[in-house]
Amino acid sequence: MTSSIKSDLFLTNKLSIARNERSFSSMQRAVSNNLPAASAVKSGSKRLHVERALRERKIDEVERRESSGKFGIYGGKFVPETLISCLGKLEAEFNFVLHDAEFQAELAIALRDYVGRETPLYFAERLTNYYKNENGEGPDIYLKREDLNHCGAHKMNNAIAQAMIAKRMGRQRVVAATGAGQHGVATAAACAKLSLDCTIFMGSEDMEKQASNVFLIKLLGAQVTKVEGSFKDASSEAIRQWVNDLEVSYYLTGTVVGPHPCPSMVREFQSIIGRETRRQAMERWGGRPDVVVACIGSGSNALGIFHEFVGDEGVRLVGVEAAGFGLDSGRHAATLATGHVGVYHGAMSYLLQDQEGQVLGAHSIGVGLQYPGVGPELSFLKDTGRAEFHTVTDEEALNAYQLLSRLEGIIPAMEAAHALAYLEKLCPTLPDSTKVVVNCSGRGDKDAPLFFQHRPALDA
Repeated sequence: MTSSIKSDLFLTNKLSIARNERSFSSMQRAVSNNLPAASAVKSGSKRLHVERALRERKIDEVERRESSGKFGIYGGKFVPETLISCLGKLEAEFNFVLHDAEFQAELAIALRDYVGRETPLYFAERLTNYYKNENGEGPDIYLKREDLNHCGAHKMNNAIAQAMIAKRMGRQRVVAATGAGQHGVATAAACAKLSLDCTIFMGSEDMEKQASNVFLIKLLGAQVTKVEGSFKDASSEAIRQWVNDLEVSYYLTGTVVGPHPCPSMVREFQSIIGRETRRQAMERWGGRPDVVVACIGSGSNALGIFHEFVGDEGVRLVGVEAAGFGLDSGRHAATLATGHVGVYHGAMSYLLQDQEGQVLGAHSIGVGLQYPGVGPELSFLKDTGRAEFHTVTDEEALNAYQLLSRLEGIIPAMEAAHALAYLEKLCPTLPDSTKVVVNCSGRGDKDAPLFFQHRPALDA
């Protein structure tokens, strides 16, 4: 079997799969049966002890379920047989480093001294006051400041960890794909630090919109390879390059999509966001967040903050997808809102596809949200009802981008602006003093030119 044929099998294995309502319903019942009601837990220290035990039990159940790379019906390894061995080696290395004290100590130092963790949980006082009602009541809004990480986004949490794994495995070259450029910059920086050759694949459409990040990737010593199209096309080409050079190259994915163990790896290395948030919330107000909000592209930043709280039924998990020009326009990236189950890039999940099972293009003003699929774990959270998902349009994201900049002096990435935009609809529905944490997943100086293209009057 030739390399090109192997690549095509991996990349274009798209299935239009009818939704099996009975299996989804049984999944929901199973999950519900395993999640005891909070009312059964008593108050005081005993309540905290029981809550902790229940949460650990739920996490154990999730870990057993995902050991095969499946979340319900989602995930898996839809790849040629020739890739199974390579993915098996990667999974074995991943499982080893999770429990290797030397690796974990090295990673902890890198996260502290290189990435700059931990990131603050910032009380957005003026934004909080903006959303108060006429009675002066409203939720308290906090931002998890992932925009303050080295290279300006949450992407470095995963990039540095996986680059360390690539080095341990003896790989000499790292390949990666990027949309908004944040993963590309983070990967290029991590490879520079660890003396690894690096090639970043980027869609031609995205290179025009995110030119500043292209310059940074090159400055960091990585090669930028242009691919006609957008992020999905860049991802396909990066995977092809990896498949053709498995013994030398390491495919450093920044998204929670792809064949197992890729989604679990990215989720694991991003979950430090949620762990810090839990600890910081306890320090700030002595409890957990009531609501956690994050934008959804493929889902790395969302799962990074959601995962810690999946076992806490009292914490609402709110994902916000890109509605683009509106769901009826056909120009959006709202996979969970409008997609159907299919297989793409090696895993089963929700997918934007036509009636023939062909993948559709995605659109969002937040370039990092322009992907036609979504992580299998998020697909599972949707079907079980553990997380809720909503959409905001390009215009709403632009408004939120400006609002946070003007009120807090914080310029969010256009992707994170989608999560912030949903506060307009969410806040009026919440009781006074509800604790809301929004994952500010990246900084938005990269998006300033794009903003002024759409708001030219402000540039006068």
